[in-house]
Amino acid sequence: MNKHHFIFSVPLFLLIPTLSHSAVVYNKDGNIVDLYGKLVAKEIYKENSDHTRKEAGFGSIGFKGQTQISNKLTGFGQWEYRAYTNAAEDEAQTTETRLGFAGIKYQGIGSVDYGYNNGILYDVGSLTDMAPSWSAMTWTGSYNKNFMNSRSEGVLTFRSNDFFGLSDNLSLGIQLQGKNETSNIYTSNGKGIGYSLGYEIIDGLKMIGAYSKSDRTTEQREDGKGRNAESWAIGAKYDANSLYLASLYSETRNTTRTGSSGDAGFANKTRNIELLAQYIFKSGLRPSIGWFHTRGYDLTPVGAFDGGDADLANYIELGVSYNFNPNFRVYIDYYINLLDEDSQYVKQVGGINGNDNMTALNMSYYF
Repeated sequence: MNKHHFIFSVPLFLLIPTLSHSAVVYNKDGNIVDLYGKLVAKEIYKENSDHTRKEAGFGSIGFKGQTQISNKLTGFGQWEYRAYTNAAEDEAQTTETRLGFAGIKYQGIGSVDYGYNNGILYDVGSLTDMAPSWSAMTWTGSYNKNFMNSRSEGVLTFRSNDFFGLSDNLSLGIQLQGKNETSNIYTSNGKGIGYSLGYEIIDGLKMIGAYSKSDRTTEQREDGKGRNAESWAIGAKYDANSLYLASLYSETRNTTRTGSSGDAGFANKTRNIELLAQYIFKSGLRPSIGWFHTRGYDLTPVGAFDGGDADLANYIELGVSYNFNPNFRVYIDYYINLLDEDSQYVKQVGGINGNDNMTALNMSYYF
C-alpha cells in the first residue's frame, strides 16, 4: 500500500484496491494528486440455449487529490470515470461517472464530503464484494444512484474512523441524501439519512452495521407499498493470515428491484444472506467461493405470477484469480444459478441476474 496518509471519508478497506496501484503525479507544497486506473478485457458466457457471449470489458481512470490547509485541516477530492467496450465504434458508447466528491478532514474529529459517493449501506456490502466477478449484484448492486445501498448521488457524508479520536477500533458514519427525482423510478429517491458503526474486535476481525431510511418519490409510491425505503445490514470479516472470510445479513424495504423485467417493480421486503471465503497463496493464486441469496416478499404480480414471495437471486460463486504482479491479474469466475426454473416468478420476471449459469473470463492491467 503506497500511502496510508491519503485517507478519504470512506473506510480504509474500501480504498485498498485503488491505493495499491495509484501513482503520485504531483506532490508540492502540501498538494498531492494521485492518478489510478485499470484496463479490463472481460467476456461473459451464458449457458442458455444460444450459449450467449457478452463483451464486458472497460477502461477506468480516476484521481485523488488533497491539499494541506493547516496543521489539522485537509481538503480532498476524488473522481472516477469508466467507459465500456461492448458497443461498436459507430454505436452509442456506454460511459459513466462512478465517483465524484470533495470535502474536508479535521484531525481528531473526522471528515465531511459531498457528491457522488458510496452509500452508507455499502460499508457492510463491501465486505462480501470481493469475488472476482459475481458479487454486489443484488441488494447493493441492482441499481445505483438512488437510496444509499450502492454508489449514490447527492450525498453528504460525515465519517470519523477513530470515533473523534477516542478509539482507533471504532468508526462512525452519518450520511444525508438529497432528493433525486429522474424519469426512471429505479434511479430516483427522496430525502434520506443513514448511519454506520464499525468495531475492530481484534487485529483482522471487524464487525459493522448500517441503516438508512429515505422518502420515496411520488411515482414510486404509486405501487401502494408505502412512503419510505429502508435498509439495514450487519456483517463481519476476518482478513489475516492469508485468509479472507466475510458474511452479512441484510433486509431492505422498497429499495431492491425484483428482476430483469421492465415492469418488475420494487420488492416490498427482501432478506439477504451473503457468505464469502478466499485464501491468498504466496504465489499470487487466490481461490474464491461464495453463496449469495436474496428472498423477496410481497412482490408485484406479473403475468402468470400472482405476486407474493419468491427468491430473487440464489447462486454460488466459484472462481480463482492469479496476480502475476501488483499490476496484472487474470481470473475465471463461475456463477452457479440455484433459482427454481419451475417457479412462476422466474418464468415471468426472471431473477435479478437472469436464470442462467454464467462464466466470466478476465485479464486486467492496473496502474
